[in-house]
Amino acid sequence: MNNWKEYFKREIQLWGEETQESLLKKRVLIVGAGGLGCSLGVALGGSGVGFIDIVDFDEVAFHNIHRQIAFDKDDVGSPKASCLAQKLSKRNPFLRVKSFEMGFEEFIQNYTKSSSYDLILDATDNLQIRTKIDQWAKSKKIPWIYGSVEGFLGQVCFFEDASFESFANKNHTPDGIAPPMVMQIASFQANLALRYLAKLPIQKDRLFFIYYNNRGEQILQQFKMP
Repeated sequence: MNNWKEYFKREIQLWGEETQESLLKKRVLIVGAGGLGCSLGVALGGSGVGFIDIVDFDEVAFHNIHRQIAFDKDDVGSPKASCLAQKLSKRNPFLRVKSFEMGFEEFIQNYTKSSSYDLILDATDNLQIRTKIDQWAKSKKIPWIYGSVEGFLGQVCFFEDASFESFANKNHTPDGIAPPMVMQIASFQANLALRYLAKLPIQKDRLFFIYYNNRGEQILQQFKMP
């Protein structure tokens, strides 16, 4: 039960014990424990990332559950960050996860002096906070992965050198969100994150735009970020 090689057997078959063991030393920050954050936590927490910090100020609401896959109706009213952390800890005995029940700005002002992250995952729904993530990440020279969802479309970008400024004036409230699209975008983010942490090739500073057209075809477009 406590053998990490047995727990991660199928991944070890993918890339070997050395790479899998290296993931146990990686530290990531997930900002937001809603739809994207839940799926990211499950994906990365179950893949062997050793340290995950989760930041979110909100509580679980009944209307969240359909797309926030880590929660159920008994979690309504609980802090999202700590609730998600508890669920991830139960799934993976080799994961060290911490929760911070506060906004991102308070977190970076008070709780990051002793933390060094390999990667930051954006799981928010607020462009102003994403701008602050970009600014703080660049000040610390930490890459971050942006993700957003609306209806049957989504966007993902691994930011290293490119700026997030081109998004600054495009904030709006989505009309609706399809739960499978949330999981698809989070999965895309998680795959980029896992490949990066495992030192596999990825496309950086490139915006991926994914959507379903009127014929039901899935379209993937790519744009180089300035």
